[in-house]
Amino acid sequence: MLASILGERGYVVKTAEDVSEALVLLKKENFHVIISDLQLPGIDGIGFLKKIKHLNIPFILLTAFGSIELAVEAMKEGAFDFVSKPVNPAYLFILVEKALESTRIMRENIIFKEIYAAELEKSVIIGSSPALFREAEKLKHVAGTDTPVLLLGESGTGKELFARAIHKLSPRGGKPFIAINSASIPENLLENELFGHEKGSYTDAYVRQIGKLELSQGGTFFLDEIGDLPLNLQGKFLRVIEEKKICRIGSNQEIDLDIRFIFATNINLEKAVSESRFRKDLYFRINVFPIHLPPLREREGDVILLAEYFIKKLSREMKKEGVTLSEKARSTLKGYHWPGNIRELLNTVERALITCNGKEIADNDIILPEKPFAIPDDFSLSGNLKQVASRAVRLVEKMKIESILKDVGFNKTRAAEILDVSYKTLLDKIKEYGISEES
Repeated sequence: MLASILGERGYVVKTAEDVSEALVLLKKENFHVIISDLQLPGIDGIGFLKKIKHLNIPFILLTAFGSIELAVEAMKEGAFDFVSKPVNPAYLFILVEKALESTRIMRENIIFKEIYAAELEKSVIIGSSPALFREAEKLKHVAGTDTPVLLLGESGTGKELFARAIHKLSPRGGKPFIAINSASIPENLLENELFGHEKGSYTDAYVRQIGKLELSQGGTFFLDEIGDLPLNLQGKFLRVIEEKKICRIGSNQEIDLDIRFIFATNINLEKAVSESRFRKDLYFRINVFPIHLPPLREREGDVILLAEYFIKKLSREMKKEGVTLSEKARSTLKGYHWPGNIRELLNTVERALITCNGKEIADNDIILPEKPFAIPDDFSLSGNLKQVASRAVRLVEKMKIESILKDVGFNKTRAAEILDVSYKTLLDKIKEYGISEES
C-alpha cells in the first residue's frame, strides 16, 4: 500500500520483505529514504536501523505498537522519525519530503566538513556531485580501520586531501601524517628519504638521518605517485608493507613500524603490471580498498561550488572580500573541461581575483588556455608522413610544456603534476627542447 501511494506521487520505490533482502538492495543501489516497520521477521526495525545507520540515510520507523520508550530508543539510534499506525498518507508525504530535503542539504553542502591542520592552511573537501559523494562515503567507512587505501584519479583531483581526511578521521588522527611523492624525488635520493641512514653509511653521511617511514610511527604514511616508484625499490617497499619492519641504510638492525599506509597514483597500475613496470605482488598488496576520485569534468555542479569557495578563501588573503562571480564568468567556468582538475581551477580563480576590478569577477577575468594554435610558417613539411608527424609531436610537446611552466611560474614539480608525467621525464624534456625560465 505504501509503495503504491508513494509511487503515485512520483517516487521510485523498492520494497523488501525482511532485513536481509533490504541489505542486498542497499548494496546494489543508492537510496535517499528508508521506511521500515518495527515488527519484522528476524531482526526488528531498530535492529535494522543499527545495522545501516552509518549510511546516513533518513530512516522512518512505523509501528502499530507505539510507546514513548520505543520512540526514545529509535530516536537515540538516529531514526529520522517514529510514526504510529495507521499512517495518514498526507502526513507520510510531509515526512518523506522533509527526509529528502535533509539528504539534499547534506549533499549540497560541504560534503565532508572535517577540517585538518596542514602546514600552511586549513582545507576541506567540497562537492555536491553523486560521484564525489559515493567516494566520500567510502572514505568515512574505511577511515576507522588500518586497511591500506589506494587513491586513484587524475592529477589535481585532490588525492592528498582525501588521504589527510582519512588520517584525521582515523584513531591515528592525533599522530603524524607523513607524505612523500615518489615522482618528485630523484631515484638516488628516494631510498634515503624513505628509510633514512646511519652516520658514516656513505660519503657525506655525517649524521644519522631518520627516514620518512620511521617518522610516521603511530600515524599515517602517504606515498603519492606510487606508480613511479622505481622497480628496485618496489620489492623493498613490499617487504615493508608485509612485515612492518625497516632497516636504515648502513644498519642491519630492524625497526618495527606501527603505521597505516595510504597510496595514490594517476597511472593505470594494471597496465603498468602487464608492461612489467610495476610488480604484480605489490599491486595486489596495495589495491585492498581502492577509492576513485572523479575528475572535475565528471562532477556536475561542483565547479561553481569550488570556485566560490576559492574566491571566499583567497579574497580574505588578498584583502578583497565580498568578491562574487558574474553570470558570464559562471558560464565560462562551467563550459570548460578542466584537464588540470581542481588545481587548474584554483589557479584560474586566483588569477581572476588579481585582475578583477571592484567586487565582481567578469568574464574577461577568467583566463583559460587559448584555442588550438596555428602551425608556424617555418614548420617544415618535407619528408615522409612519419617524419612530419614526429616534428609535429615535438612542436606540440615543446609549446605545451612552455605554456604550463609559464602558468605555474616555472615550478617544475607542479608542472609535472599538471602534465601527468614524472619529474624526471619533465626535466629530460626541458633539456631536450632547450627550455629555460628566462626564455
